[in-house]
Amino acid sequence: MTAAALPELPVARLVIWRHGRTGWNAAGRFQGQLDPPLDDVGRAQAAHAAPHLLAGLDGQDAVVLSSDLVRAADTARVLTDLMGVELQLDERLREHGMGAWEGLTRDEIAERFPEQYADWLAGRPVLGRGGEETAAVAARVLAALQELPPVEVAVIVTHGGTSGRLIEALLELDPSQRRVFGPLGNCAWSELARQSGRWRLLRHNHSAGPLPEGVATRRTAQDTGTTVLPGTGGQPGPDPVQDADAVG
Repeated sequence: MTAAALPELPVARLVIWRHGRTGWNAAGRFQGQLDPPLDDVGRAQAAHAAPHLLAGLDGQDAVVLSSDLVRAADTARVLTDLMGVELQLDERLREHGMGAWEGLTRDEIAERFPEQYADWLAGRPVLGRGGEETAAVAARVLAALQELPPVEVAVIVTHGGTSGRLIEALLELDPSQRRVFGPLGNCAWSELARQSGRWRLLRHNHSAGPLPEGVATRRTAQDTGTTVLPGTGGQPGPDPVQDADAVG
């Protein structure tokens, strides 16, 4: 997306927060625009992350806009309850529609649609799957963000694939640069700010760290908070076997 095509947004700071874990995330099953709920770990992740997000808002005037899919809305509601603000839902923040892949695991897709799966792994366009084109996902999310009120910061609660498409659009990456940044882990977030006329990534795949004792969960790289600033190395992402929706 070129600088000329990138719309002007009414906010200069965005926090893009991915929903907590679902049972389908744990099983490596593509969710797309289907609507499974958070599991116990996902609810615990949201409760653990929300105070950290609130502290990071620094008392600024903020709005929270979420996908209307239940896994995102329930994650967002934990934060808005702490903030004492109304949660705004928008279907344009839903996950990247995956067409025939939705509800299937990676292994099932590799068996049924081997050519599509190979293209997906290589970051090439996936033909014949149905669902949405990459550019259409970014366009609908940006259209929603154009309608935000003129506040200091907006928290955007969305999904693994959609968050990636939004970040790529804001940073004006072309299709050959997709997947330059690793995906967001469940309940991890990225922060961008508009500076000198362009969007700049200030923090990526940051989280509140491991869940407190007593919450049974597999401790993977996605449970470790990571801050990435320009010029630093890469960051851990979700276990690719466990998290089908993390890369679109």
